[in-house]
Amino acid sequence: MKLINLTNIQSDHLTLTIDFTNIEYLKKGNKRQQEAYVELTQLSIFEKLRDYKPILTGTIPIGIDLPESDLDIICECSDHNHFTATLTSLYSNKDNFKIRTSIWDNQKSTIATFRSGEFQIEIFAQDCQTKHQNAYKHMLVEHKILNSKDDKFKAEIIRLKKAGLKTEPAFAKLLGLVGNPYEELLKKEI
Repeated sequence: MKLINLTNIQSDHLTLTIDFTNIEYLKKGNKRQQEAYVELTQLSIFEKLRDYKPILTGTIPIGIDLPESDLDIICECSDHNHFTATLTSLYSNKDNFKIRTSIWDNQKSTIATFRSGEFQIEIFAQDCQTKHQNAYKHMLVEHKILNSKDDKFKAEIIRLKKAGLKTEPAFAKLLGLVGNPYEELLKKEI
């Protein structure tokens, strides 16, 4: 009996299980996802940052991005000075490279941004497992919601984003969630 790999099978309304921890799924995605795959592999970003357990998050992986959406990569690190030095040595030659360490969600966080090819890239690190970071958890919830809804819902999310809403507030508005959209979205049962 032949086994079928369901990892990347897509239909109009349903994307079956995707392993978001491995960017290979981007190769079979939409045009922008395929372009992101090429850019990220040319940078060897996931290999070079392997020790920091990087995961691509945000709107591009789930297909609700706008033309100006960036590639958001989350990492886990306990030594922000070493992480800063690593990113600086790898990517400071890229256009508009900036890096800073500050407090985000009550945790010390290092954020680097730069331009590579057609993409703005943001690398975000906290001393927290990547699978436990809010960016990853939000993306999983949003992905599940999108898979439970029709194409009109997805189009409305994109319309709200074009009108200026951030992703989580757009979902909260359409789902009728009250309160902090970032917190309420994580409570959403799908």
